[in-house]
Amino acid sequence: MKKNILFLPFLQLPSGHHQAAHALIEGIQQINPNIQCEKVDILAYSYGKIESIVSKVYLNWIYVFPQIYNNLYKLLVYRRIEDNKRYRLYEWLFIPFVKKLIEDKKPDLIICTHSLPAYIINILKSNNELQIPVINVYTDYFIHSLWGVEHIDYHFVSSVEIKEILIKKGIQKEKVFITGIPIHPKISKQTKNRGLLKKTNYSILVSGGNLGVGVLEPLLKKASNSIDKKQLKLYVLCGKNVNLYKKLKELNKDYLIPLKYIDCRERMNQLYNQMDAIITKPGGVTISESLFKRIPIFIINALPGQEEINLEKLMNMGLVFHMEMDDIVEQLIGKLNDKKTFLDYQSQVDHYHSQLDQKDPSEIIIEYILSKSGVDFGSCEEND
Repeated sequence: MKKNILFLPFLQLPSGHHQAAHALIEGIQQINPNIQCEKVDILAYSYGKIESIVSKVYLNWIYVFPQIYNNLYKLLVYRRIEDNKRYRLYEWLFIPFVKKLIEDKKPDLIICTHSLPAYIINILKSNNELQIPVINVYTDYFIHSLWGVEHIDYHFVSSVEIKEILIKKGIQKEKVFITGIPIHPKISKQTKNRGLLKKTNYSILVSGGNLGVGVLEPLLKKASNSIDKKQLKLYVLCGKNVNLYKKLKELNKDYLIPLKYIDCRERMNQLYNQMDAIITKPGGVTISESLFKRIPIFIINALPGQEEINLEKLMNMGLVFHMEMDDIVEQLIGKLNDKKTFLDYQSQVDHYHSQLDQKDPSEIIIEYILSKSGVDFGSCEEND
């Protein structure tokens, strides 16, 4: 009998919540093609075209009033994360629709890659209105109070710190797997550090243009003013930002290679393999892919809210370099050329990987589902 897995992200923006879901779906179906996976945005499911309006308002809010968004985000969901807060408006807006969705789809397993669906599902389970097993997949390097956790069956987290927070909130440690943020199976994992670069010229991947927000254009302008054409080539991922791609193409610079949206994961994997470093925003999935590829990560700026907190956590773990906007090229080459700095960074990346569960998250999911069907694939052990 086919097993059905329902994935619940939120909004239809091309975010890490969707990328993590796609990665897990691909991984699961590579192992067992008979498992049916479906991804549903509960906002679009509940309120139809309103979702696109909410997405546009959300992006404009971040861009036009970043500090207001930042303060409100931290006030509502990040301060006092140890408290079990109730969000009655979300419950009123979504509980009836989520119940209908589950009744329609009849899943054997629910996987939440966003906090809001996890919150609603947790409420339903706390009221004994839902017995289906649920997994939370956290797509940042921190946790906040909107995540429903107490009645969730399993938790896939990105760091030891999140696991410790969940244990303090009463979650059994064997229910928490330190998987890292899931990456697509066609992004091959680098098992060893690349060694000292010892180069005089570098290939740098620049990411962050997909949604047309942030500081990508001024970053490139700063870099182009100080770049030594013999030292650096910048490969710029423009994503679906067509205007950015056209602007960079019109510059016609040998050291500046704009790239259109890449939906082929094999091609993305090859691109990663050619890079010496990446300049990006502290968004979850891009950082996770870079960590698994063991590419040195440089952060210029962070969007308010989630990205600012991600940056703080990643810096505390020693997994990224934070650079100022001025003298970008000098800072980047200086870090890559400094032996002690580079080796210290690689040591921190090694330490991070040593804490991760040895099994891929898709394998853990498969083993859990099949074990519920009476097929014994052994236990899913996790690292303490």
